[in-house]
Amino acid sequence: MKKGIIALIVLVVLGVLIGGWYIRTNNSLVNMKGQATKQWANVESSYQRRSDLIGNLVKTVQGAADFERETLTEVIEARAKATSTTVDANNLTAEQLAEFQQAQTGLSSALSRLLVTVERYPELKANQNFLELQSQLEGTENRINVERNRFNDLAGEYNIKIQQIPTNIVASLGNFDALALFASNPGAENAPDVNFEFD
Repeated sequence: MKKGIIALIVLVVLGVLIGGWYIRTNNSLVNMKGQATKQWANVESSYQRRSDLIGNLVKTVQGAADFERETLTEVIEARAKATSTTVDANNLTAEQLAEFQQAQTGLSSALSRLLVTVERYPELKANQNFLELQSQLEGTENRINVERNRFNDLAGEYNIKIQQIPTNIVASLGNFDALALFASNPGAENAPDVNFEFD
């Protein structure tokens, strides 16, 4: 009878230890995924800031110069596409991230063309409002990069954690899936071709 009680006590202690470990591990994964999800919101916030600034930039450029409408139209259309592409932070897949990044890259390209085009207009370059907005856009691009890197750090730590033994058991039982990471755009490893000839 004493052996049965001892065995029961050992089983209860083991159950409590395993249950405690499971709860701590699950809570840790929930926290890590929550931090990555929160950081994704910061990434989206930085992109939203850029989108908001673009409206002001376009208005400033429209008011200060009469130049190729096609470039301006491209920026407006790219902004609309970039703001309509959304990602579910709780179910962040590589495909969703690639689609989001593609829309943002289109906007970046259109902005680059706009900024190169306005270089031809000295009165616009000297416009204080334009200079301020251009500076704000540069700062925003830096913020976006910082926020994406922070997201990759947090999501990367989470992805590593859910694959480690024995945490992978809890991750599998709790349906903790890996988060997609930002990657560079194809061709980003090549140096850009800079050409200042506008003829």
